[in-house]
Amino acid sequence: MSSQIDHLLDETRKFPPSEEFVAHSVSTPELYERAAADREAFWADQSRELLHWHTPFTRVLDWSNPPFAKWFDDGELNVAYNCLDRHVEAGNGDRVALHWEGEPGDSRSITYAELTEEVKRTANVLAGFGVGQGDRVAIYLPMIPEAIASMLAVARLGAIHSVVFGGFSADSLRARIDDAGAKVVITADGGYRKGKVSALKPAVDQALGDRGEGEQQTVEHVLVVKRGGNDVDWVEGRDVWWHDAVPAASAEHSAEAFPAENPLYILYTSGTTGKPKGILHTSGGYLTQAAYSHKYVFDLHPESDVYWCTADIGWVTGHSYVAYGPLANGATQVLYEGTPDAPHPGRWWEIIEKYKVSIFYTAPTAIRSFMKIGRSIPAKFDLSSLRLLGSVGEPINPEAWMWYREVIGASKAPIVDTWWQTETGAIMVSALPGVTETKPGSAQVPLPGISIDVVDEKGVEVGNGSGGLLVVTEPWPSMLRGIWGDPERFRETYWEKFEKQGYYFAGDGARLDADGDLWLLGRVDDVMNVSGHRLSTAEIESSLVAHEATAEAAVVGASDETTGQAVVAFVIIKESYLAGHDPAGLAQQLRLWVGEQIGAIARPRDVYIVGELPKTRSGKIMRRLLRDVAEGREVGDTTTLADTAVMSIISAQVK
Repeated sequence: MSSQIDHLLDETRKFPPSEEFVAHSVSTPELYERAAADREAFWADQSRELLHWHTPFTRVLDWSNPPFAKWFDDGELNVAYNCLDRHVEAGNGDRVALHWEGEPGDSRSITYAELTEEVKRTANVLAGFGVGQGDRVAIYLPMIPEAIASMLAVARLGAIHSVVFGGFSADSLRARIDDAGAKVVITADGGYRKGKVSALKPAVDQALGDRGEGEQQTVEHVLVVKRGGNDVDWVEGRDVWWHDAVPAASAEHSAEAFPAENPLYILYTSGTTGKPKGILHTSGGYLTQAAYSHKYVFDLHPESDVYWCTADIGWVTGHSYVAYGPLANGATQVLYEGTPDAPHPGRWWEIIEKYKVSIFYTAPTAIRSFMKIGRSIPAKFDLSSLRLLGSVGEPINPEAWMWYREVIGASKAPIVDTWWQTETGAIMVSALPGVTETKPGSAQVPLPGISIDVVDEKGVEVGNGSGGLLVVTEPWPSMLRGIWGDPERFRETYWEKFEKQGYYFAGDGARLDADGDLWLLGRVDDVMNVSGHRLSTAEIESSLVAHEATAEAAVVGASDETTGQAVVAFVIIKESYLAGHDPAGLAQQLRLWVGEQIGAIARPRDVYIVGELPKTRSGKIMRRLLRDVAEGREVGDTTTLADTAVMSIISAQVK
């Protein structure tokens, strides 16, 4: 079977940065030249410039045992010291680290000096529980300042955190606690979500109890933040209130240096087999690339910018671009507990206005849901402080990109569309806002120091104008160091396919356009084979979203007797369109529209108009479930959905 992914949608709009933006830009074309001249020396320079090394490194990269990389491995540093103490010592203790906004409207602004003290106290509490270098701590918290303090306190001790998203069930939590062998769990009674308290501690109690195979064996203490005020059960001797322990602990704690390859965290990502994969990241290389990418991709001016990444700490974006990158760079950032629509659909824009946010980083799924509601909501708020917009999590459709630029960015803020993964640890592909001429929908170019390519099944470069498989061809500092406890699975999942070339295979389809810019075509599993043509779900979805009626679309390939697979589309219509049009006949109109935009081969066999799409809590569309509906099967496992009822509603709409 051909691995060439047919590409049928063209995008010609381009937006160079303004002269004013270029004049103050942190990045310059010279970065690319330095990286191209000597990649390893470039990364060594970045690491020395951006981080404090207690013991300077002399070795940059050890790739003698691929695919297990070691970066800066004879150096020593403390990750928390890099994110906290050094800023205080440099005289920036009074700079706000976190502007925290609770969903009910309570708020706290916490300076670097205050956050440093809280982390020192928390580290002392954890050390009192027996937590030390290499021990694992599970964190199951809402988006509250204690979540950031917990991550940094674990890192300060040279221990390893495993953050589990607060929306996961007791069984998911147990599987992750068991796999990592966690010694301590840090949680809260509950957190606010969509206007009410969502309980967390009961799920921890269930997870640690007998789930059919006996009680959990490794957890000795549970540290509990009082946030929701909901009633909770209490196990004496195991459970400890944060407000009893942390303020009473000493605020003196000196940060010990640990080797650069000391593990920093495990983050579980769903595998195709169902058993979650514990992606392992270490300290020196990871923090280098997190700080570097945060500084240059977001054009960070830490003394004046207010940065806001909307990701939850349960996802990798919340690790690299909330907890670590921004704090290593001494940035001031916003942290928000709740959902974008609580208590009203303009909540995010209200927060941007309140804190004068200048850099905003969010997911395409959020942008498309705002498009669905319409531009009248953001128009009520003053968004003039925004100077840079970012996108993360999946490819962004060109029309959503344009809406984001015009409506949120007032047609002047550059957009950085970033491609990376839990496994890559930090951004790999993105425009540099002061250098790159941006293109709606394209991730564009690898960052200086990163080497990527698009190849066919045999690992041969496809060249400009063609599609294939996205690979990383050289080791990078923030790369995953393995799958926790399963080196074989690590090799097999990411390296086996192109073992001969030594390429990392990302599992994504991509194409290079005539200019050599990169376009992501979605997971290779989401590529459809229609009458021998390999079509990308991302392109057909973009075409549907380009229609004036469509807010959001999900496309799947359903088995078809004549064509092998047929294109089936599920579409959400904009409220503004429904207000002025009759939806009758719209499904047929959309079929014809895709035919005109892309070609008859991509025309959907069926278009279903639905009210909602099945999404995980991080906003990814679960196309597998839509495939079940399209093929008339019993719908599979829906436990990771943000709203489990949505599939029964869709199934009823399709019948």
